[in-house]
Amino acid sequence: MKDQPRLSHRISTQGADPLSLYGHNDANLVALESRYGVRLTARGDTIRVDGPSGAVKAVSALVEEMISCLRRGDDLDATDYLNGFSPSATDGHEGEHKAALVTKKGLVKPRSPRQADYIAAISDYDIVFGVGPAGTGKTYLAVACAVAALKRREVGRIILTRPAVEAGENLGFLPGDIQDKVDPYLRPLYDALRDMVPGDQLGQLMEVGTLEIAPLAFMRGRTLNNAFVILDEAQNTSIAQMKMFLTRLGANSRAVITGDVTQVDLPIAAESGLIHVQRILEHIEAIKFISFTEQDVVRHQLVQSIINAYDTHKANIQEELPLAGSEPNGEGNVTVASSRPASGETESTPTQLTGVHADS
Repeated sequence: MKDQPRLSHRISTQGADPLSLYGHNDANLVALESRYGVRLTARGDTIRVDGPSGAVKAVSALVEEMISCLRRGDDLDATDYLNGFSPSATDGHEGEHKAALVTKKGLVKPRSPRQADYIAAISDYDIVFGVGPAGTGKTYLAVACAVAALKRREVGRIILTRPAVEAGENLGFLPGDIQDKVDPYLRPLYDALRDMVPGDQLGQLMEVGTLEIAPLAFMRGRTLNNAFVILDEAQNTSIAQMKMFLTRLGANSRAVITGDVTQVDLPIAAESGLIHVQRILEHIEAIKFISFTEQDVVRHQLVQSIINAYDTHKANIQEELPLAGSEPNGEGNVTVASSRPASGETESTPTQLTGVHADS
């Protein structure tokens, strides 16, 4: 493995109780040094972190969160901070600790090898697609990485966007200002942010524009520089919207696009931009696609069973369909319109369903 460049980083400890931060006989600092292979030097109201760049960034993020916790007057459980991300425990997934982030609810860390790959990809690629079923942590981990990048000053702002499919992007008829109009569609992103950023800080970040939320329709014509941009529910973008979003990225920006191609809410005749983009960009090495499966579901254990049941049902339906070009034989076949016309088609294409009733 190629050696990482060395890095030195200083952190102010003003406002934090030294004993709570360092631990008895500097036990917390010693534990971090042992786990990450860095050197921590405490002098006055400053801690200096020296070591490999990746480890220094991870440890700096942890120490800064510990300091923030103490400044807020919260109780500090050092165990959560010291046992979360060990490079030796990543089982070959070096990137597992790259987005180390301590939140109000504890450490955010991968729960599966594919989630570890996802975090590593976000760290190493400017454009990453996370595609898979609900409950696999695609959005939550993307937001965690965005907050971590902002805290490390790798980017200057976070931009969250999502297509407002139910309103047909015509948000002017909804009451309130632009934030009120899109709040219902961006609620999952808010939920993730509230786990990671204290409420008062969240409001301040939004007020000064460091954290921005916007419907996808309002991204047109912009150039997004020095930003971490997340497009959620990307399966509900059109082909034109997906192209528009991907071409917004400016200097020192990165984008994470998440979606579930089994939950497309677009009109029947419209092709999902997320499905389309996988076909045309998969050959570009600088863009990474991470595909999640039901094995990566981290919600209630029943969610995995539900996803499997739907997949099995869909497979059984497809097995009953005749081969393309089959002709009706007059023995109970039912002719229905194809649910997804090919690109460029304007009329529904008749399809033969053998032994399937029209109301099924």
